[in-house]
Amino acid sequence: MKKIITSITFFITSLYSQFDLYPVTDFFGGGIGYSPMYISIEDFPATDLLKDLGLDPKKFDTPFVVHGGEGFAHMTGKWRIGSYAGVGSSSISTVTNVRLFVDADGDGVLDQNEIDNSVDYDGNFDPSIEAKITISLGAASIEYVMPVFQDLEISAGAMMGLGRMNLSIDQYAANPKWTEMFDFSYGPKVPGVDADSNSTVNYYYAVDNLGNPISGFNAANAPGVMSDLSGTFFNFQPYVAVKWQLLDRVGLRISAGFNKGTIGQGRWKLNSRYLIGDSDEYTLSGVTFRTMLYLGL
Repeated sequence: MKKIITSITFFITSLYSQFDLYPVTDFFGGGIGYSPMYISIEDFPATDLLKDLGLDPKKFDTPFVVHGGEGFAHMTGKWRIGSYAGVGSSSISTVTNVRLFVDADGDGVLDQNEIDNSVDYDGNFDPSIEAKITISLGAASIEYVMPVFQDLEISAGAMMGLGRMNLSIDQYAANPKWTEMFDFSYGPKVPGVDADSNSTVNYYYAVDNLGNPISGFNAANAPGVMSDLSGTFFNFQPYVAVKWQLLDRVGLRISAGFNKGTIGQGRWKLNSRYLIGDSDEYTLSGVTFRTMLYLGL
């Protein structure tokens, strides 16, 4: 009986040592690690305009992932400061349909009768359009720590800093069609049989006469046009975090919050140089979730 009581006492003491409450006195330490941020963006910029280009904004990554690094350090008492920096991107694209029409009246405007009389373009290259969104964030944070157990704590705080969003639209008329990459570039090809009854392919060149072959492709490659739209905003993100010290120098930190930053009306820039005076106001907002595997205390 004495041995049983001793064993139970030892077991309870061991549990208490593992889950002891934090002492009331100040504590110190810090950590640094990889911290991806997942943002459930409520609305992407210029959604209707992207749809007019034949793009589907719903195909942007949801949640949007920002890959970054985070660090934190205790200052005094139960107050902690930290910093975060990260960047993430997502892109969508489409290959457009091309039709040819004759501008009969020469006014440079596509009329309904010209649409009705248009024909499909069957050349080798079709125009392509790609839109890419890039988000960069850099911020400092301050939070108040509420210890639960020796290796487990909850904190509440806010992250504040600058963010930048880039929306690049790349239009180029040189996207090859997959099936036509296996065609002969200078004329039609016709399956045939050689003198030994083996399958072969005959390639034919079109000529004006016997001394003047018609050279080249159906359509020449055209240079692309890229427009890079960007805006800078003040970013604010209140959050709640849970920190769990797994080992002596390794821990896991998970935080959830709400991110908000606004690019004002007329504050978008073209190619990082020219302000677009009639650009719309845009607010980057959404629920955020961060995970961090850190090295430190």
